[in-house]
Amino acid sequence: QVQLQESGGDSVQAGGSLRLACAGSGFVTREYCGAWFRLIPGKERERVATIDTSSMRTFVANSVQGRFIISRDNAKDTLYLQMHNLKPEDTAMYYCAADSSRVGRCLSDEYTFWGQGTQVTVSS
Repeated sequence: QVQLQESGGDSVQAGGSLRLACAGSGFVTREYCGAWFRLIPGKERERVATIDTSSMRTFVANSVQGRFIISRDNAKDTLYLQMHNLKPEDTAMYYCAADSSRVGRCLSDEYTFWGQGTQVTVSS
């Protein structure tokens, strides 16, 4: 029943900014783990950021720390990923994920629900 839909991916110049959105539906609770992952061809999926909506604790990977921010709009049941100072190495397919069963255990790659992905391309 849970569905996730990403949007906001685009092609930008290095140093630019984008804001990705992940609209969710079908949740029966507002306490869940939300996450953003990215997949670069030839590399393993990387966990970029997570948010625990119960504690509002967030995690951001070292590779994007200081540049990316994960947030939630509870009224819209939507996750966001604000990306600033984008670099060519940020080029990837970005996926959002959610799991209402693992609150307090969000630092995981085993999320139940996934979006279809949105492409971010950063040129030099």
